[in-house]
Amino acid sequence: MSKQQLKLPPKKNNKPGKIKLNFLQKIVLLLAFILLSFTVLPVMVVLGIGILPTITIMITDSKNLNKITTIGCFNFAGVIVSFCNIFAQFEQGVEFLISANILNIIIMLGSAGIGFLFYYILPDIFVFIYKSSAQHRLKTINSKLEKLADTWANIIPNDS
Repeated sequence: MSKQQLKLPPKKNNKPGKIKLNFLQKIVLLLAFILLSFTVLPVMVVLGIGILPTITIMITDSKNLNKITTIGCFNFAGVIVSFCNIFAQFEQGVEFLISANILNIIIMLGSAGIGFLFYYILPDIFVFIYKSSAQHRLKTINSKLEKLADTWANIIPNDS
């Protein structure tokens, strides 16, 4: 009599932030993108040009979700400014006028740059603030200890 071993299915490695799309989902996503491109072309053109820094970060550093979120949110905030211009004058060819305006490009891509600076500089600023407050607390504690030592030095005799 040989014992039969139960074969368990392999464990799936479900890591947060890692989404796998099957072929059907990719096709549906592509069709939805094409449909959106034909229905609201001005929005898609400005969105395609404006979100390039976020797409670049998603391709080059896809595992760092904090970086993608920070830069993406700032980038999208800059693109919304251009969306306001589109919706204010919704007519044919307005997307190319908005995309050709250097001020809009600076706002869209500059906001991603601000997000990039926030991602890299803001933690250092907080570390500096916490270090300086910790040093201030240490100075006050040391001054209190010196005052206690001075007050109790006359009362408690030396051990030597």
